[in-house]
Amino acid sequence: MFNPCIVVPVFDHEGAIAATVASLVPHRLATFLVDDGSHAACARELDRLAAEHRDWVRLVRLTPNQGKGAAVMAGFEAASATGFSHAVQIDADGQHDAADIPRLLDAARAQPQALVTGIPQYDASVPRSRLYGRYVTHVWVWINTLSFRIRDSMLGFRVYPLDAALQVWRTQPVGRRMDFDTEIMVRMFWEGIDVISLPTRVTYPADGVSHFDVLRDNLRISRMHARLFFGMLRRLPRLLARKFGPGPALEPRP
Repeated sequence: MFNPCIVVPVFDHEGAIAATVASLVPHRLATFLVDDGSHAACARELDRLAAEHRDWVRLVRLTPNQGKGAAVMAGFEAASATGFSHAVQIDADGQHDAADIPRLLDAARAQPQALVTGIPQYDASVPRSRLYGRYVTHVWVWINTLSFRIRDSMLGFRVYPLDAALQVWRTQPVGRRMDFDTEIMVRMFWEGIDVISLPTRVTYPADGVSHFDVLRDNLRISRMHARLFFGMLRRLPRLLARKFGPGPALEPRP
């Protein structure tokens, strides 16, 4: 049975999370707000939102801060234990267009075993450095999957089949922080999970809060790419068989 919910990882987004929650109201889905060790101001705001929307908002708390990936998966664990089959992952800072949730869910409902993800369509607010950095990751992902099927691996606006995501999380090394979005997608692809990509609008609010640490997170991402490369080498026969064997045609290179 297709039974989706929403999971929002939150860390010190007290200025944006109320608007993000308001954008989720029209979708009438149970929503798990995962407080990833936020400071007092954000923790109070999350308490207020959970009380105000107690009929559909559930609050999960992690202490201390454990990273975006750990927060997402804590939400997935809670959602799965409650009986949900799929989860929409969306960021707390308002970058993602919640109006596209029905389109992502329609695609997931049609192919419930697939991972459905947005492909960002940026406006002029996007920093150039982010665009260039993303392209480097795209190239490594194409190498590490021997495929162009994953059009963008960094956008955290997706619909996951929970059983498949949790199986990968519990049995394979997956980054807990900003390396999470790319690594879990590649590892799910390695396990035979198809990836469906849909365009979605992404904005960078002028007063937005970013927790991306240029030095530490770029080092984590570099180590992740190296880890995935050696993982790809171990899986090379299977990936080649998948690439050249019978099956659905892959999407063309973007």
